Amino acid sequence: MSPVVATPEQLEIIENRAPSVARMFYDRVEKSAGREAYRYPDEDEVWHSLTWRETGEHVTKLAAGLVALGIEPEQRVAIASGTRYEWIFADLAINAAAAATTTVYPTTAAEDVAYILADSSSRIVFAEDDEQIKKLIEKRSELPDVAKVVTFDGQTDGDWVIGFDDLEQLGVDLLAKDPKVVEQRVAAIEPGDLATLIYTSGTTGRPKGVRLSHDGWTFEGATLQAGGFLSEDDLEFRWLPMAHSFGKVLLTAQLAEGFACAIDGRVPKIVENLAVVKPTFMGAAPRIFEKAYGRIVGMVEEEGGAKLKIFKWAESVGREYSRAIRSGQSVSPVLKAKHAVADRLVFSKIRERFGGRVKFFISGAAALSQDIAEWFHGAGVLILEGYGLTETSAGAFVNRPDAYKLGSVGLPLPGTEVKIAEDGEVLLKGPNIMQGYHNLDSESASALVGNGWLATGDIGELDSEGFLKITDRKKDLFKTSGGKYVAPSYVEGTFKGVCSLASQMIVHGSDRNFCSALITLDPDAVAGWAESHGMSGKSYAEVVKSPQMHEQISNDVDELNSKLNRWETIKKFEILDHDLTVESGELTPSLKLKRKVVEENYRDILDGFYAD
Repeated sequence: MSPVVATPEQLEIIENRAPSVARMFYDRVEKSAGREAYRYPDEDEVWHSLTWRETGEHVTKLAAGLVALGIEPEQRVAIASGTRYEWIFADLAINAAAAATTTVYPTTAAEDVAYILADSSSRIVFAEDDEQIKKLIEKRSELPDVAKVVTFDGQTDGDWVIGFDDLEQLGVDLLAKDPKVVEQRVAAIEPGDLATLIYTSGTTGRPKGVRLSHDGWTFEGATLQAGGFLSEDDLEFRWLPMAHSFGKVLLTAQLAEGFACAIDGRVPKIVENLAVVKPTFMGAAPRIFEKAYGRIVGMVEEEGGAKLKIFKWAESVGREYSRAIRSGQSVSPVLKAKHAVADRLVFSKIRERFGGRVKFFISGAAALSQDIAEWFHGAGVLILEGYGLTETSAGAFVNRPDAYKLGSVGLPLPGTEVKIAEDGEVLLKGPNIMQGYHNLDSESASALVGNGWLATGDIGELDSEGFLKITDRKKDLFKTSGGKYVAPSYVEGTFKGVCSLASQMIVHGSDRNFCSALITLDPDAVAGWAESHGMSGKSYAEVVKSPQMHEQISNDVDELNSKLNRWETIKKFEILDHDLTVESGELTPSLKLKRKVVEENYRDILDGFYAD
């Protein structure tokens, strides 16, 4: 398939994009100087704003500070922190100094932090707090290249560890002697220079450093700007891990378009923050929408009675309305009237939970259940699913407000080429494709095939209009002993649309004579369920292992099976007495399932399903 045909106006935006992220940033500062750029909460939950001009001043000082510490072009500077405005300032400053950002998730264990910093030859590390500093001190003997640590909130020692303000002051001192030092660094950056080194958390083995250029990021920002569905009047709420490529691509979109961004990386505060910030859009992983869906449905089921009947009626009307809208046919006057009533009684209240101004959400990083997407759409909340990899600078496909298909990941970004290999694997090509894996030539050669095509490892299908549907990860597809292929993520996603209590389902069955599953339940949803089923005060483990819960989940599995082919159905399952977490190593920081880790951890249970 050829690149999506773009209009002359879109092509002009893409072709005339800035040569670097740093140039893109300073162009935005100049254009939008007095407008709001960032908003963040303090310890008292009071929100503060920074203009683009103020942001530019801070970034310039920080960039000069890095130069004062001896950072040279394309040298690596790491950031080990959760999502906060200082993360973004540090990243922009690194690029403005012509250096490259190495991203480190704050949940990364000390051993892996040491590996990433050593493998990337990072010279300076921005460390969020004492917890991150402790990891660096513990592994200091393995980090000979790290000359300095700059902390946002942690304790300084006046030597190896300095404060964020200290770095700014170093920059102020250098700028007093050489006012154009940062300007000269920015002017010298070439589009092909290294901008970011993102280590994929991976589902197995050591993380791999993905080398991403300035040109890839500016392409991402320009193509999203060319799409025309965002403007400088929008307000984004950003909680996504900035160590993940999804967070970075939203940053480049912001630089291209100029909208303001409210930032708070605390996941438990997302819904509360949405009600306060009242954004017009937000990017999120599917797990956030699954949790919101489960909590809303669970709350209504707890209340029961007339409210539950009204809710179920509205839910049915919403789905019917969504299907009518998506079919392209006119909606009947009767359905319009019913939907208006459902909206007044139910859907408007759901939208208020998200601040009441959301035009759409963007879902990425993993597959979104089509049933859940349809439920939200019927309630007037459009979720635009997209697709990409770290290796594609995040975005490669995305649905748009004026062109979307639920269950698909949308159309390719203008300038992105796609083709489907004989075995169904999705192959991609474009300016956003990685330069390769850092220090891993053989892995790079395996991923970049046939004149620059990226082998994504995902199985997919393109329809006649160019919309892509991802079936599963190539390595996750398995064949039963009966010779039938099963796509586990499809089954798992379907279950989440059936069971409002679900957190994770792990489908198993490679070379087995039937499929089985491990199931975990969402702790918040379980607490509500326990309250309404006379089990208040009991522990999570007691509730999920109770006969009543087993009956509930068994009914949900039966409903799931009614939607599947015979060889895909779940014959046996077990509910685990705890949820999977990032900290346990069973989920990646972007909340993807580490399938092989989970299967190994619960091998006895899985083997027990087939003992007879």
